[in-house]
Amino acid sequence: MPSEKEKMLRGKIYDPSDRELADLRAKAHRLSKQYNDTYEEEEAKRQELMHQLLPYHGDGCYLQGPVYVDYGEFTVLGKSVYANFNFTILDTCPIKIGDNVYFGPNCTLATPMHPMLGKERLFKKKPDGTLYDDEYGKPITIGNDCWVASNVVICGGVEIGENCVIGAGSVVTKSIPANSFAAGNPCKVIRQLTEQDSIRLRKELFV
Repeated sequence: MPSEKEKMLRGKIYDPSDRELADLRAKAHRLSKQYNDTYEEEEAKRQELMHQLLPYHGDGCYLQGPVYVDYGEFTVLGKSVYANFNFTILDTCPIKIGDNVYFGPNCTLATPMHPMLGKERLFKKKPDGTLYDDEYGKPITIGNDCWVASNVVICGGVEIGENCVIGAGSVVTKSIPANSFAAGNPCKVIRQLTEQDSIRLRKELFV
């Protein structure tokens, strides 16, 4: 019989009130609070807290803080990942972020899913009186060298290919192919990125 944790990570319906999951969430929430209470110059303390909160991360990662993490241990960060203020990770399903990915302020990675019908979202009561609801999740994958601009929400089940730019304020509900500039709500591909984008940027900045 699979545990509730195993069902959750497989994207199956699970019981979020399960004691093992509740303890893992409480630990991550406590570590998030401790991280947020540190000052930027407390580099060693911040690094130690990040090792505990997000144990699977590459070298050179920096989280500006505040951060809000649901579990942490189900998220993998590549090398040199940067996140600005108010980075939120809801990792009921695995989240994988590649190398050199930048997040602007107020970005959210949201793997949790709930039933569409209201009657199926109602809380239920266990024999001991504990309330629970039916939840499930879908994973998120972000490839290398992506820039996720301010106020972006990436929903469960989304894969973003490498070298993408996601415009500010986007809500990403469907996967985005590599080398794309995508934006909007819902987020859609605007165009493919090419070497011309580098040339254009240099001309605009150095005229």
